[in-house]
Amino acid sequence: MLNTAKILVADDERIIREGCSRLLTKAGHYVVTAQNGQEALEVIQKDHFDMVLLDIKMPEMDGMQVMEVLRLNQSDLLILVITGYATIETAVDAMKAGAYDLLIKPFSADALRIAVNRALAHLKLAWEMEELKKEQARSLKDIANEQSRIRTIMNSMACGILVTDDENRLALYNPLAPRMLEMKSQCIVGNHIKDMVEQQELVDMLDQLYEQPDAFTTLERELQLSERMWLRARTAAVRNVEGKTLGAVTVLQDISHLKELNRMKSEFVTMVSHELKAPIAAIRQQIDVLLKGMAGDINEKQTHLLDRAQSRAQGLINLINELLDLSRIEAGRTYSQQQPLDLAPIIRHAVEFLLPQIQAKNQQITCDVPDSLPLISADPSNMDEVLVNLLNNATKYTPEGGSIEVRAFASGDFLTLAIKDTGYGMTKEDIPRIFDKFYRVKNEKTKAIAGTGLGLPIVKGIVEAHLGTIKVESQLEKGSTFTIELPLLSSETMSTAQC
Repeated sequence: MLNTAKILVADDERIIREGCSRLLTKAGHYVVTAQNGQEALEVIQKDHFDMVLLDIKMPEMDGMQVMEVLRLNQSDLLILVITGYATIETAVDAMKAGAYDLLIKPFSADALRIAVNRALAHLKLAWEMEELKKEQARSLKDIANEQSRIRTIMNSMACGILVTDDENRLALYNPLAPRMLEMKSQCIVGNHIKDMVEQQELVDMLDQLYEQPDAFTTLERELQLSERMWLRARTAAVRNVEGKTLGAVTVLQDISHLKELNRMKSEFVTMVSHELKAPIAAIRQQIDVLLKGMAGDINEKQTHLLDRAQSRAQGLINLINELLDLSRIEAGRTYSQQQPLDLAPIIRHAVEFLLPQIQAKNQQITCDVPDSLPLISADPSNMDEVLVNLLNNATKYTPEGGSIEVRAFASGDFLTLAIKDTGYGMTKEDIPRIFDKFYRVKNEKTKAIAGTGLGLPIVKGIVEAHLGTIKVESQLEKGSTFTIELPLLSSETMSTAQC
């Protein structure tokens, strides 16, 4: 049983390191300190720790970079972020990077003890669950008869816990779970989960879990209970050594505050973008007046400087437009005019639009698209934006003389669109991040290519808003292939639309 923890405190402020060390050591924990991110990683490589108190702003390597390394090599390590530079974006980014909790400097001794005790309770539960898995000969129903052994731990958790058997019947839970899920009937051990919850996504996730062959598979989904209430459900299968599924453990975390932070950030971006758009557009118009000589003659050098200023102003307008598009996507206002749509003419229009740019780089483009395609339900302007963004990226990141291939075809219940290029490609490390906002692949060959890093997040948002998926395959120096799958319009939907 875990009563104390081995803790690493990584902070460049000596007073913070020593203060945390004294308080935690007094509480019975074993504490090691590090004064920067690089030193913290070196210490972690030499020894095992249960949790890390990690500062965000540190010299040589900051806390976000440390979390990136730990996520790849020490994904089970519990991280408590401590920072004096707390912003909405910092909090959201830290939680996305894998942080368990966030402490704002300056914090009190009580705040530190509460945060560490909450994290320790989380470790205790993980330890208990690991012990349950080791009981290979016992079923989850037998374990439920010994609830008293772990009831205290489960009741102290800030998360809801549901344990179900291999038939999705409730075997164990803590009191917080029914309240978080707003269960429609009394929570009774032995009842089927679908008879107690209204969230069909949770039931579907449990069903999907049993179809996974990997014994260590964990599925995660966000559940919206109301306009302002969101839960993150993370479920893992419990299997014996023969691979038979005994049941599942589901952890429910309230992420409403993170959603609220994202909403506030999006509203702020929208407001600022709107306020900036008009004055920058006015500046561009005034520059255009000067370039056309309407305010008097200008010499060659002045013309050159004004051209550059106008180009920069247009770049800012493009960035503002993309920020506004992204805000609309995040607010769920991306496709207000869906209709039965044949994507073939949209594809041809996008290719024709970018053809001068492609020909200017002496690139070859092939379009393997039939005269008509099976219908999908989509907004034509949204689909045009997706295609223009992907084709524009393909030609920008493909050197002169390269080639681009566009294919579209029906496959089962989906329409598949693939755009392949022979460009610079990406590393395996870049691929998971290319749909992050403002992220751009930068190396010696791509650092001079202009862009905002918002095109692909916009594409992903539009595709997912249309119930589709997008994936990318890429090899450095060999090119990339972006593949989109969109659900075909069913015959019932088409009949309704015609009526």
